[in-house]
Amino acid sequence: MPTLNKRENFMRLINGDTPEYIPAYDMFWGIRLPIYRGNRNPDGTGTDMFGVEQVLGSGIIPAPMPKTSDFLLDDITKWRDIVKVPDLSSFDWAAMSKEALDARNPEVPWGGGTGVGVFQTLVSLMGFTEGLVACYEEPEEVKAMLEYVTDFMVENAKKFIHYYKPEYGTYGDDIAHERNPFISLDMFQDIFAPCWRRYYAVFAEAGLHCTMHNCGHFEEFVPDIVDMGVWLWEPAQSSNDLVGIKATYGNRLAFCEGIEARFYSEDASEEQIKAEYRARLDTLAPGGGYAVFDFDPAQLPSFTPREIQIITWAWEEFEKIRYDYYN
Repeated sequence: MPTLNKRENFMRLINGDTPEYIPAYDMFWGIRLPIYRGNRNPDGTGTDMFGVEQVLGSGIIPAPMPKTSDFLLDDITKWRDIVKVPDLSSFDWAAMSKEALDARNPEVPWGGGTGVGVFQTLVSLMGFTEGLVACYEEPEEVKAMLEYVTDFMVENAKKFIHYYKPEYGTYGDDIAHERNPFISLDMFQDIFAPCWRRYYAVFAEAGLHCTMHNCGHFEEFVPDIVDMGVWLWEPAQSSNDLVGIKATYGNRLAFCEGIEARFYSEDASEEQIKAEYRARLDTLAPGGGYAVFDFDPAQLPSFTPREIQIITWAWEEFEKIRYDYYN
């Protein structure tokens, strides 16, 4: 039987050590600050801190997403008139942190962040088309706006670390589709990476390791995030060369992989699915540096019954053998 609880085992993973057993990771562990909610409803709809309207999406998880019309910013050169960050002095950090710390579950990792994804900020304000066009036509204006947003993120991160005492930091900024990134590596390194780097530096200076949330085909950006101080990437999807990434970085970059039902045959039996999943774990889990997304069918309402059945069978196999790898 394991001697480490969920938090202790995960902290081994993110600190580059071999865990006692394969961790099950939940991106919703992260501490969420009221500052970023803006004027939101309990389901996340409403307006964010920039005034962007949020509506429920239709993806795997029906999370709130920016409305895809009536964008607030149609000319990047006018961003100074539109984009305003909240006044940090208007928030009671001591009270906010006390409420969170009082409710803390000591068996769950205590991490989080204050990062607003700068790519996502750009496209939520302008839409994908106009936002990407702005990166080509007015890159210096895009950089100026994102530097302004990052200044706010950095000051928040310093306060967050001081008051909340997190064990690790988090940041998310989806810049990729399943098959390809939305931007080139050159554009990333020129416009967006400097913002990420400044944010991560605050946690590194405090001696904290960090995670990166980025869906899709992200592998060409992996060397950059490792250099920035990222120690765990999630979700590491199968469109990336996870075997090659693990061979390159070992435990220096842990990754968290989901159970992707679409890659299993529609007519595969329970035993076939479990056997394939065992083989997947045998390939990626040895040596550490690997976690699996915690499975909760309630978070997957858009999945078909067959997809949930496949994931359930794979999860049963995971629970059966997750303790067999690091003894």
